[in-house]
Amino acid sequence: MSVELEEITRFLAQHEPFSTLPEDTLRALPASMGITYVRRGETVVAVGESNDTLYIIRSGAVDVVSADDMLLDRREAGLNFGYSTLVGERESRYLMQAVEDSVLLMLPREAFAGLLAEFPDLGRFFQTASRRVQAAAEEIRDHGAADVLRTPVRDLFVGRRAATQPATVSIARAAEAMGEYGVSCLILTSDQGERGGIAGIVTDHDMRARVVARQLDPARPVAEVMTAPVRTIGPDALVIEAMLTMGEIGVHHLPVVGSDGIAGVLDAADIMRQLQTDPIYLTTQVQHSSLDELEGAYVDAARAAGRFFERGASAGETQRFSTSVADAVARRLGTLAVEKLGPPPVPFAFVAVGSQARGEMGPASDQDNALVLGDGFDPAAHGAYFAALAEFVCAGLAGAGQALCPGNMMASNPEWRMTESQWERTFHGWVTAPVPDALLHAQVFFDFRAVFGAGDGWEGLAERVRATALSSAHGSARLHVHLAALATFREPPVGFFRGLVVERSGEYANTLDIKRGGTAAVVQMARLYAIAAGVDATDTASRLRAAAGQSVSAQGAADLLDAYEYLSDLAMRHQVQQLRAGERPDYHIDPKRLPERDRAALRDAFGVIKSQQAALAQKYQTRAV
Repeated sequence: MSVELEEITRFLAQHEPFSTLPEDTLRALPASMGITYVRRGETVVAVGESNDTLYIIRSGAVDVVSADDMLLDRREAGLNFGYSTLVGERESRYLMQAVEDSVLLMLPREAFAGLLAEFPDLGRFFQTASRRVQAAAEEIRDHGAADVLRTPVRDLFVGRRAATQPATVSIARAAEAMGEYGVSCLILTSDQGERGGIAGIVTDHDMRARVVARQLDPARPVAEVMTAPVRTIGPDALVIEAMLTMGEIGVHHLPVVGSDGIAGVLDAADIMRQLQTDPIYLTTQVQHSSLDELEGAYVDAARAAGRFFERGASAGETQRFSTSVADAVARRLGTLAVEKLGPPPVPFAFVAVGSQARGEMGPASDQDNALVLGDGFDPAAHGAYFAALAEFVCAGLAGAGQALCPGNMMASNPEWRMTESQWERTFHGWVTAPVPDALLHAQVFFDFRAVFGAGDGWEGLAERVRATALSSAHGSARLHVHLAALATFREPPVGFFRGLVVERSGEYANTLDIKRGGTAAVVQMARLYAIAAGVDATDTASRLRAAAGQSVSAQGAADLLDAYEYLSDLAMRHQVQQLRAGERPDYHIDPKRLPERDRAALRDAFGVIKSQQAALAQKYQTRAV
């Protein structure tokens, strides 16, 4: 056998489904194959064209595109295409086009048919692959909501004005006005109110829960039952932004305020009517689900997020969507837990920490959460209630597909169920005595956000704890040095000559982890910059923007933000591909499978991070820590 055929044999042996063939069959196969070179942009198989060849990509990449010009898949080195015309109709349903200069191995129909006759498992492999592409095409057509998601919110309530009343009117008058206008919410205005004169908002649900259920006197001022302050959005904002904002704060009505004042109110129903069966509907479905119906909800959300990303959403928007679904699942579990266990003996707040608190969850995110309890908590009298509640919620999240935390940083762990005062003392200890365990906890728990709670005043529990922690951390130079040491400890996987350094052995051999030393390093640096600058932002991008020109140079912050967004996008692309293949999402990427432009961008992103780590190490003298 020639050297060239030997090399092709080794290549086929490394890739499915040929890797399953007996050695004799595999060694004989290259002799029946041809080879061709196609340039970037060249069509290999056109829609409607008869095709009698299975193509195996030796190098390069080929897109599979539907007849209505939707990208269904991008095949890279080691993968194959053209099999749909060999196991089904001879005329291709898809356009197969090179997106890079590519070398293709060609297996003729006759040789392909002979393999399938001798090895039935190959036939099942290709039939499954063909059905998967068809399913992807149908899925994209069935969820053609990209135009809706990119529509300005003003277009969803053309000709409708918001129903308003002064905040000084009675509850009875407010209810009458809602009936007169035929609306489910009322904007309450104040001459001194901010954001277009909005003092608050009251909804049908508020009237039932805060007035009727409590038998409140309808002659009392409606201001006593309104929600304030009110989150708003501008009329030029996109529907996707409004949808994500609603999901984040758990509301169904969002006032739209422009330069001329209140433009209208966007109702969740407005979006749902447009999206119909779009996966974004998940967040609303979750709010009414039973425990059984929540099973697998986060897994479904991860798949929906993948489609969301493929339709043009950014990695950040996709992460916010995943987080909004995770929040909705947690809130629903909290409601079910209180219904099962009864009202809490003291107020409590269930808080997300880590990536969920930052709004940066992805398909590979697990649980990180805790409970903040009112200071009236009595362990002997109340401990069993909150242990049961935490176990119910954490087990429910696991059932929904949000994996349990390997480090047991969850509310189901008694260590992470503390009163407000205990949390404040704990943060104080982490700040003043940053030993290794304290630093590990501090870098997770400084991302701290309430998701749900119950009891009078529960909304302020987590806010006060976080405010106190940030205040003490802001002035702690010792903590800053230790956080800087953590942020610079794990450097990006680039060598001295800017080569990408991959793992040499083990489960992830020949891959590099773009989280460790990549996105995680940026998250750590952004957290430190925010703490040092006294910035109250939680997500990484907002922290970098707010700290720019204070604890980090404006250029350094901008460069890090670009690197972070690129790496997040690359990670999301990788994980979406894994989800489609039925694999467990991770952050391990084989750089050899990336186009050269991505390898160059990856080196540049890692170079930016390494440069900022060096600047941080010099500023805080971390080598002495």
